[in-house]
Amino acid sequence: QVLDYDVVVFDTAPTGHTLRLLSFPTILEKAFGKLMDLKDRFGGLIGQASALFGGGAPDQVQEQLLGRLEETREIINKVNTAFQDPAMTTFVCVCIPEFLSIYETERLVQELSKFGIDSHNIVVNQVLFPEKDAEELGEWFDANKDGMQKEAREICSKMMARKRMQDKYIGQCFDLYGDDFHVVLMPLLDHEVRGVEKLKDFSELLINPIDLEE
Repeated sequence: QVLDYDVVVFDTAPTGHTLRLLSFPTILEKAFGKLMDLKDRFGGLIGQASALFGGGAPDQVQEQLLGRLEETREIINKVNTAFQDPAMTTFVCVCIPEFLSIYETERLVQELSKFGIDSHNIVVNQVLFPEKDAEELGEWFDANKDGMQKEAREICSKMMARKRMQDKYIGQCFDLYGDDFHVVLMPLLDHEVRGVEKLKDFSELLINPIDLEE
């Protein structure tokens, strides 16, 4: 609340859970509005009931309850305002180049727009050889497959099938977001990104992404 940090990063859950989290301030605001309405109708009754159970004078109990509700409501409004301020908050969508993930990303982008939350970055992760396209790799494979052992040829054939599928969905991603979003392709690595040094190396790929025009 006191904003003592330069940047706060929330690593959110999958799309459905994230949308419920983002809608929480709005839901609570509506709930508090209804509670305040009930207070106006039944505030005296609530205060008297609390007093019967040792809560103190009815007026005092009611004021304490309303004070706490108002404090919580102010915090929720503050969170909502921060979420909807593009100078303070942005949402980076992360997906992989497969149908379901691209579909979920599209759903997420639409819902973020409804919530008024800024989103203009999409990271496509686990991309096979992002600096090359399937056609280029296919030409290499066709020229060299006869000299490969059977097992190596099968492995490369499966890799090519995956690469063609990924390229199809990467193309759809750029068709959907290329004009309005900053889309970054992150390569599939041969190791887990764990530890400070590997995180630094990975972040370099985010800050200085592969130039697809080269």
